[in-house]
Amino acid sequence: MSTLLEIEALSVSYGQVEALHRPTLTVGEGQIVTVIGPNGAGKSTLLNAIAGLQASVGKIYFQGSRIDATETERRVEKGICLVPEKRELFPSMTVVDNLVLGAFVPSRRGEGIGKALEQVYSKFPRLRERKSQVAATLSGGEQQMLALGRALMSQPRLLLLDEPSLGLAPRIVREIFEIIVGLKESGVSILLVEQNARAALKVASYGYVLETGNVVLEGAASELAVNPRIQETYLGRAKNEKPVSVQ
Repeated sequence: MSTLLEIEALSVSYGQVEALHRPTLTVGEGQIVTVIGPNGAGKSTLLNAIAGLQASVGKIYFQGSRIDATETERRVEKGICLVPEKRELFPSMTVVDNLVLGAFVPSRRGEGIGKALEQVYSKFPRLRERKSQVAATLSGGEQQMLALGRALMSQPRLLLLDEPSLGLAPRIVREIFEIIVGLKESGVSILLVEQNARAALKVASYGYVLETGNVVLEGAASELAVNPRIQETYLGRAKNEKPVSVQ
């Protein structure tokens, strides 16, 4: 498996406060890699720095080329797209208009927009049903689908997902994570920041634990899921509690 994204000793500061303390991580082609950790650990800051929305110090490689000095728009053109925590939709615009805004990359304009829309609708049939509906009237799950669909309009190689399950009912969370797995299977690599550590580790192949800006633990997601510290801190399972087997 070839490396798609590589970060070396990335540092981000807000004034005198250092939010990221030189973490290093990689995402391989066709992988879901998750970053879990408490609120305020620097997870969203990490994604914003990769997307070029946050000034940083350190090295960011994408497909073997350094991009840490590259403008945000060029990073999108190269195939990196961020789905932010708050979705950042245009609430007074229709579903289809929100989607079209995701195709601002020059190579995706013109005749390519219609094809990209059909690809998004094939993944999210509900968006086709609601394409003329104003975004503000969608349910929380539908708004998350719209945010994902808008990102896919740029035909990314790497999706940066920031808390995609935030504020959603358990049934919708399961649906969103099924969609995330489907995106991976279609060839999109994913770096997933998620408070729902249990769900994140279930779909990811590799994980990092970020605390106070530092990577304190990393490994195969299946190994992290049975790590006693992770179970106690992030999965809500006491040290002496046996995992529940699922038949």
